[in-house]
Amino acid sequence: MQPTDVTYEAQISTAADAMIGLTGEVDDDSLHRPTPCAGTDLGALLAHVIGLSEAFTAAARKDLGASTSTAPQVSESVLPDDWRTALPSRVRDLAASWRRPEAWQGMTQAGGVDAPAEIMGTIALSELVLHGWDVARSIGADLDLPDEILQVVYDFHHPPQPQNEREGMFGPVVEVPDDARIVDRLAGLTGRDPFWPHGTLEE
Repeated sequence: MQPTDVTYEAQISTAADAMIGLTGEVDDDSLHRPTPCAGTDLGALLAHVIGLSEAFTAAARKDLGASTSTAPQVSESVLPDDWRTALPSRVRDLAASWRRPEAWQGMTQAGGVDAPAEIMGTIALSELVLHGWDVARSIGADLDLPDEILQVVYDFHHPPQPQNEREGMFGPVVEVPDDARIVDRLAGLTGRDPFWPHGTLEE
């Protein structure tokens, strides 16, 4: 991952709005639904979204500490009782933090990894987009994002690293035709089955 000299604050805000809209459609009975993230139900995934939002907000502010120094264990994330207010609040904070020009300057940290801030901001966008796709699939909805944003995330991850270097981040690449929709190619590139869950969701 090389510095890009490009910032994506507008794209982060759009992806944040999409995430908030999707999670607003989640009812209590859906929290135990499976997601495309193996071994992770929807409640744990939403808890992860809260955690990553806190971490990338801190990364943007260069407020390094406990929230930025450890890699998350997604399947072990516990959804707080106040998640319906906490999640939108944290996601909005994330978007707001990356609208500051200084957020994209210098070095910062998230997930225990140190990287140029412009790279970390692009990862924040990727996290919102990919987990937005996961949430959408889990509840049987569509991820309503412009292709231009999906292309940014696709280009960021393409070509994929060798699997031994991306283990713990993404599963093996799922082959998708070159003429498929960008959302399906992005899913496959990041180790997701574009056609998950192959029909009716399992309860």
